[in-house]
Amino acid sequence: MNALEEALKIKDQIIAWRRDFHMHPELGYEEERTSKIVEEHLREWGYKIKRVGTGIIADIGKEGKIVALRADMDALPLQE
Repeated sequence: MNALEEALKIKDQIIAWRRDFHMHPELGYEEERTSKIVEEHLREWGYKIKRVGTGIIADIGKEGKIVALRADMDALPLQE
């Protein structure tokens, strides 16, 4: 199965997570709830996790080429 097929299998769950994160925004360095949820899912999927404050480093643990992914989890304080 390729990456697209894998992603499509969990598409609805990913959409639900995005909606949940948007309903519970957290400012930079205060993303306790968000990082806890992300960490729980990564552990369920078998990744080795290292926490750095509210940041997360997930290690697949396989040899060979490395892919790094960086993503922001914080919200911006906006007045509407």
